[in-house]
Amino acid sequence: MGYNVAIDGPAGAGKSTIAKLLAKEKGYIYVDTGAMYRALAVHFLRRGIKPQETEKIIEAVKDAQVGICYEDGVQQVYLNKENITSQIREEAVGQMASMSSPIPEVRAKLLELQKSLAKEKDVVMDGRDIGTNILPNADVKVYLTASVMCRAKRRYDELTAKGTSCSLEEIEEAIRERDERDMTRKTAPLKKAEDAVLIDSSDMTIEEVVEQIVKLCR
Repeated sequence: MGYNVAIDGPAGAGKSTIAKLLAKEKGYIYVDTGAMYRALAVHFLRRGIKPQETEKIIEAVKDAQVGICYEDGVQQVYLNKENITSQIREEAVGQMASMSSPIPEVRAKLLELQKSLAKEKDVVMDGRDIGTNILPNADVKVYLTASVMCRAKRRYDELTAKGTSCSLEEIEEAIRERDERDMTRKTAPLKKAEDAVLIDSSDMTIEEVVEQIVKLCR
């Protein structure tokens, strides 16, 4: 059995950044579940499907194959054997992933891959229902969060650094809406597992967060 670390939390909390650094520090494999859902989102968008068209999403998921591999230690995401890693962080993809991920058929498509990776390898897996649903028996569970303003500012800085024109107020509102959607969805809602350690990173450096989680691991 692999040693599993589950990191859950809302959008913009720094889950992916922290999980990657933790995996590197401990020598575990980082599994970005969000990237898997984003890969399916790319598939749906390419089909011209809108987020609210649930029946079309359910049909489209049948012929989508998502894979994750590591090339030179870097995670690569594949959709039907095409490397789409560079496309999955686009804003439209994130919105589609958020809207489509609660659909049971979408979740079922990826659940088997996620669990098989965790069973075979020492992994750090981040998402919104890892500790509550995907890996309920994870050795370490963390719920990583930060204030809405803090998360919005991080996203704003990330986008402006790339030369993207954006509004901090609009980003903040989008995060609030996504939190509400993720926390109230019927299927696997975002919530802290009872046995998860709560870490609020609002006033912490990345290094401090990683150090705190490292201390929780074997």
